[in-house]
Amino acid sequence: MEGGRPPVEDLAVPSFWQRLGLPGLADVHTHFLPPRLLRKVWAYFDAAGPLVGTEWPIRYRWSDAERVAHLRRLGVRAFTALAYPHRPGMAEALNRWTLEFAHATPGCLPSATFYPEPDAVRYVAGALDAGARVFKVHVQVGGFLPTDPALDAVWGLLADAGVPVVVHAGHAPVGTAHTGPEPFAALLARHPGLTAVVAHLGAPDYTAFLDLAEKYERVRLDTTMAFTSFFNRFMPFPAGDLPRLGELGLAGKVLLGSDFPNLPYPYAEQLTGLAELGLGDDWLRAVCWGNAAALFDLA
Repeated sequence: MEGGRPPVEDLAVPSFWQRLGLPGLADVHTHFLPPRLLRKVWAYFDAAGPLVGTEWPIRYRWSDAERVAHLRRLGVRAFTALAYPHRPGMAEALNRWTLEFAHATPGCLPSATFYPEPDAVRYVAGALDAGARVFKVHVQVGGFLPTDPALDAVWGLLADAGVPVVVHAGHAPVGTAHTGPEPFAALLARHPGLTAVVAHLGAPDYTAFLDLAEKYERVRLDTTMAFTSFFNRFMPFPAGDLPRLGELGLAGKVLLGSDFPNLPYPYAEQLTGLAELGLGDDWLRAVCWGNAAALFDLA
């Protein structure tokens, strides 16, 4: 193992990135939600709802302030407040909350979302004007295809703006008629200039989503939950694709994601899983900081 020896617990995370010579970590897949909605989300996980499909105890069931403080203790210098609606009429209010949260929270990238509805272009444009730097779309929870005609102008607007969209496009943890590489590939065929970050490396269809990241210049992937014991037990990453993952990471196309706070294990386990891949310290530096720093122009 090179300099980036894996941390065994959260307290060891700063030593991990310090040994790599990094200024900290950049995590593109973290969640902060309005309190009432967050309670409902956690209750859904507690009940192992149909879109979760397995026991999923939330480890970091803390207040916003406590969770922000923990990210800072870990050395996460840049993070997101990803929110996503499950029905029409939610997205604009979510955007107001997440953008206000980012404004009041140093290190949080101003985050927004959208849903296929008639006024989506208007409020997405408004979020961009308000400084949104990253968007989140969850087609599994939202129950819509990414190619829904109501979103065509939204995708075009974001492609032109060059603002990244973290897209939960894969089947994990439970597939639906709206998830998988085929609908996402159809979206990219319509909007090849879209800056998209595929959540969870596209699990479980890793190979197909690696193909799309190689084909489209602005498509990236985040590592969220991949290479943890939780994901490895039912959707392990194919060993034969590790060289491709290594090349994509060094090419700027793989970004650290965690899903904090909705984790059934310590945050450190995400970093342990990455370090134990044996892809080298340069790869870890790129994935844990450099690629996000370039995408979001982090100092």
